[in-house]
Amino acid sequence: MILMYFSTAVAVERNATRKAAVVYDRPSKFDHSFNQAVFDNGVIKLKVHGVEVKEFEPANSVQIEKGILKLAARGYNPIVGVGYATAPAIARAANLYPQVSFIIIDSVVEAPNVQSILFKEEQGAYLAGKLAALKSHSGIIGFIGGMDIPLIDKFSCGYELGAQSVNSDIKILKNYLGSTLHAWNDPSKGLELAIYQIEQQADVIFSAAGGSGLGVFQAAKDYQINAIGVDSNQNILQPGIILTSMVKRVGRAVFKNVMSFYQGTWQPGVFQYGLESNWVDLAKDKYNQDVYTEEFERIINKEKALIINHELERLSLLNECAISGGQ
Repeated sequence: MILMYFSTAVAVERNATRKAAVVYDRPSKFDHSFNQAVFDNGVIKLKVHGVEVKEFEPANSVQIEKGILKLAARGYNPIVGVGYATAPAIARAANLYPQVSFIIIDSVVEAPNVQSILFKEEQGAYLAGKLAALKSHSGIIGFIGGMDIPLIDKFSCGYELGAQSVNSDIKILKNYLGSTLHAWNDPSKGLELAIYQIEQQADVIFSAAGGSGLGVFQAAKDYQINAIGVDSNQNILQPGIILTSMVKRVGRAVFKNVMSFYQGTWQPGVFQYGLESNWVDLAKDKYNQDVYTEEFERIINKEKALIINHELERLSLLNECAISGGQ
């Protein structure tokens, strides 16, 4: 079966037919976070390299499935599902259209024509937690997740372990925005939860909540504490307030794997990306250099090397974060 999909990819390259599709998991790709990382660093680059990319921004889960099935019927290949919410639709479409190849981000769909891309978020979150604890003066830090789901558990678990590696007595406040996809696009609720944590003396808050993080950042600015961004480099949104951003190179992954399809080297199966080659990382630039100091950076880089080289003292606990997160 795998060989069949290799031959399909080669045929696409030979015929110079490059029509890919990207289906986001929420109504707007411009969330300054996960979806926008795919657009900015994946879709735009694909277009520059001559790929026709059809994008679809669904209003709800029903539209996700309808959109993916329609794109498959129209011959787009490969089709990328951005986010775990596209998994049921990808699974159904992969079964109905075995001649089409699919790529899904942040979830696993077991089918001979699906490539599942996962990230080791717990590794980046560990570094974020360590930095948060180093920066905190109150000994209380916060975590705000979009939904209480296995994927976000990986962020939360890694963040907690990293913070505890600095201060075993540190207090970590945790709140989640909701139980529907709206949780990822609710800045007002993000603002409300951030203020709630700040009132409990949290002085660094990590937002793993997509577009809802914009409210967290606003609260951080209003109360002059620090926040940590996620997925995209969000440092520019509140310079000097955002301590760093735990970036996931989802756009890079989309670009890499769509191009591999047209080059005839694409493979189905499960692939994981972590700190190696900076697939996840903490962002430092001119917008946060005053708060993410060189001293902090040296500490974080040392810890990063320990994780990559499998020498971290708490590595077994960190690996358990991935298991608890559903990998």
